[in-house]
Amino acid sequence: MTRARSEMFFGIPPLTRSLIVANVIAFLGEALTGETLIALFALWPLGSRHPAFEPWQIVTYGFLHASLPHLLFNMFALFMFGGEIERLFGARRYFNLYFASVVSAALVQLAVSSLLAVPPYPTVGASGGIFGLLLAFGMVFPHRTIFLLFPPVPMPAWLFVLLYGALELFLGVTGTQEGVAHFAHLGGMLGAWLMLRRPRRR
Repeated sequence: MTRARSEMFFGIPPLTRSLIVANVIAFLGEALTGETLIALFALWPLGSRHPAFEPWQIVTYGFLHASLPHLLFNMFALFMFGGEIERLFGARRYFNLYFASVVSAALVQLAVSSLLAVPPYPTVGASGGIFGLLLAFGMVFPHRTIFLLFPPVPMPAWLFVLLYGALELFLGVTGTQEGVAHFAHLGGMLGAWLMLRRPRRR
């Protein structure tokens, strides 16, 4: 690691840095163990057997990823949005927000998969927590400019979050992008919104 990259990495707030490291370690564990970690720690639908749903999966699924691009995209988003939120909220409130988003995304995914009676497949990825952070970013930095990659168009954070949420809802309802847990993404946003609306003790 070069000095510039080392300074950039250690300049990330500690909890965000720890989350990135944990996700990378889990991905390496997946590569070493094959399907073992997926069978035990991915989020499986209620009522599924061999592998079966277990309570701890509503958290552990958020550290597993289906592919290297999946991991890189989520960790880049965690780096971009998580660091800002952690600096503003502090580690404890940031921790609560992130894991509430991960858990609420899992609960929504379990509910939707049960209602639709879809074939049992595992849900993995930090996207629920990422979408929660994205919503929080749009709420606390509404006028911060975000540049899209495709197309390269700048827009305020509040508009980006609104359009992204609407797109996830559309894709989830129409089922036009199979293999992506769109309702889990929306569930992550819901969890973050509930946490941000909760009164804080002085």
